[in-house]
Amino acid sequence: MSKTHFDVLIIGAGLSGVGAAWHLQTYCPGKRYAILEARDKLGGTWDLFRYPGIRSDSDMYTLGYSFRPWRQGKAIADGTAILRYVEETAQEYGIDQKIHYGHRVKRLSWSSGEAAWTVEVDHQGKQQEFSCNFLINCSGYYRYDQGYAPEFPGSSRFKGQIVHPQHWPQDLDYRGKRVVVIGSGATAVTLVPALAEEASHVTMLQRSPTYIVSMPDVDYIARAMDRFLPPMAAYHLTRWKNVSLQTLFYNFCRRYPQLARKLILSQLRKQLGPQFDIDTHFNPRYNPWEQRLCLVPNGDLFRALRKGQASVETDQIETFTEQGIRLQSGKELEADIIVTATGLNMLILGGAEVWMDGAQVDLSQTLNYRGSMLSNIPNLALIMGYTNASWTLKADLASHYVCRLLNYMDRQGYGYCVPREQGEVQKEPILDLKSGYVLRALEWLPKQGDRAPWRLNQNYLLDFLSFRFGALAGSELEFVRPARASAASRPLPSAASS
Repeated sequence: MSKTHFDVLIIGAGLSGVGAAWHLQTYCPGKRYAILEARDKLGGTWDLFRYPGIRSDSDMYTLGYSFRPWRQGKAIADGTAILRYVEETAQEYGIDQKIHYGHRVKRLSWSSGEAAWTVEVDHQGKQQEFSCNFLINCSGYYRYDQGYAPEFPGSSRFKGQIVHPQHWPQDLDYRGKRVVVIGSGATAVTLVPALAEEASHVTMLQRSPTYIVSMPDVDYIARAMDRFLPPMAAYHLTRWKNVSLQTLFYNFCRRYPQLARKLILSQLRKQLGPQFDIDTHFNPRYNPWEQRLCLVPNGDLFRALRKGQASVETDQIETFTEQGIRLQSGKELEADIIVTATGLNMLILGGAEVWMDGAQVDLSQTLNYRGSMLSNIPNLALIMGYTNASWTLKADLASHYVCRLLNYMDRQGYGYCVPREQGEVQKEPILDLKSGYVLRALEWLPKQGDRAPWRLNQNYLLDFLSFRFGALAGSELEFVRPARASAASRPLPSAASS
């Protein structure tokens, strides 16, 4: 089977993939690249999710690209506006012409002798092969074709409609209907106020509470700077302002959790009034930022609760019934539609197998390197965003770092680079969150270490200085010239041996 060769292949044409492509075109203009996208459209998350009210869960001045200012007014934007922004960016820079749609990556195979990857894809039921010298994975970390949906007792008896937000029917009519949304995360708090505008009533049914904060959907300081400063200067000042505020609040929550809890709850009492049972419904068992905080623009969820358009139940599900849900407390919630906003399934590298010189790699035995590569795997960048700030902040930095790396290898005549552990590195979970979707996946996710460069920073300022101006590599990153590639290769952790 003939292989189409590129210098660089990018997996995924979402927010990260388009950003990585721009960096390649700008900083490595001589590189021939392509993007492999499993779906039939670009946009990733912002094309996949179509449920009512979908929006960003962080401000667009930091979720937007560093190289293309967000100019659409609202800092907290709806999914349609974000998708249009990604599409326009791809069109403006000709990135859309580099995308191969309907190409689902199934297997990645590295050859040390050739210093190249072979990428096997499924395209319309047929196997195709590409090859490249460097891979950049931008497929995110959750499964696009299947959300997390636990088995609820008696669900087959329910006579209404059960819907998962990841597969929202575009013809679903919820006007005048009773809707129960199971969940308390970002999807649930987005859905409830959006559905409440037309449903007869919406109930948010949660097993346990989540921290929820409100902020305006318009950044008035950003608008003021737009009036007096050049557009790019105003954008970057706003970006740094928001990064600084996010970092300060995150560090405050982690260092002073009880004080942070009191602050968040006091703001909720102002939003919901003294009669609302905040301790039951909005006072989580965990500390702030042990899971992601949920953001509601302009307090829209709280407004729906105050008006009686929506309500919250904190309880366990005993069983579904023909008419709705019976709770362990004995209370019954009648429903015409039940929405299972129960979370995501995580998936690294889009579920592709990784093989190294004929042996399958167990990714759970690898270590993150500088938030952008994995130990013992050559010429592969894994682009992941922050958990405590906007995804694109870290994705931009990692893409820029990869370009620095590629240019350095070209100047020095290296065929590949591979991170190697030195000494004893204590392995820890790669994501420092206690969210359900993270805990379910920790067993097979890559790990992080207890010290640099194996530890993931959740701090944009530190990463900015390191990725942009710090040393390109330390002794942990081994560079190999093609002539000695085979001799230098070492055995890698295999799925069979771990």
